[in-house]
Amino acid sequence: MLKGKTAVVTGSTSGIGLAIARALAAQGANTVINGFGDKSAIEKERAGIESEFSVKSVYSPADMTKPAEIADMIKAAEQTFGAVDILVNNAGIIRRAPAAEYSAANWDEVIATNMTSVFHLSQVAGRQMLNQGRGGKIVSIASVLSFQGGIYVPAYAAAKGGLAQLTRAFANEWAVYGINVNAIAPGYMTTDNTAALRNDVARNKAIVDRIPAGRWGDPQELGGAAVFLCSAASSYVHGHVLLVDGGWLGR
Repeated sequence: MLKGKTAVVTGSTSGIGLAIARALAAQGANTVINGFGDKSAIEKERAGIESEFSVKSVYSPADMTKPAEIADMIKAAEQTFGAVDILVNNAGIIRRAPAAEYSAANWDEVIATNMTSVFHLSQVAGRQMLNQGRGGKIVSIASVLSFQGGIYVPAYAAAKGGLAQLTRAFANEWAVYGINVNAIAPGYMTTDNTAALRNDVARNKAIVDRIPAGRWGDPQELGGAAVFLCSAASSYVHGHVLLVDGGWLGR
């Protein structure tokens, strides 16, 4: 389905990003994985993608808060693979504190990583896709907090809400050029970012009791949505935020 395509997936050394990178590779896409972590573990994952799916995979340590490094990553991907066909904006962080006590430093860090970097990445990758003249796919990882306010996460909620609007703004301009810009809004997933919630017995129970599916989601369950939005199957889908939340928002 994606054979011969090149996908850049940010924040993909673990969790949701890695699950999506593997899902795209399973459909034939060469991948650029990105993020921080133990170098030997990252290399193991990168090599595993290549051997398991018979594709090429490279690693970029680019810092998503540094526009110059973002530009270099996209340029390197184009030089390595000949084109950039897919961008998945997944890199993100979360900082929790009551709104009255939320620090300016936490606000700036979350906004820079979760929203500003998405603007820079989408702009640089979109420019590359426009120059290539054959369309492309940009998918950002939003959240159910693109629609809700959350508790103790004002910067995260603001960033994810803004990300949904960035998705629509880019889609409005680039749909005519065959560049599909969409987003996936995961519900409560078992990732490092949600460890604190899952370790809080009362909060964990309250969350699971509200999810119609009756459980937390697994990052691998986002793979199908990502493949759909990154393939020709979504050729007429523009500016959409696709919920993968176990029914959370429908309740």
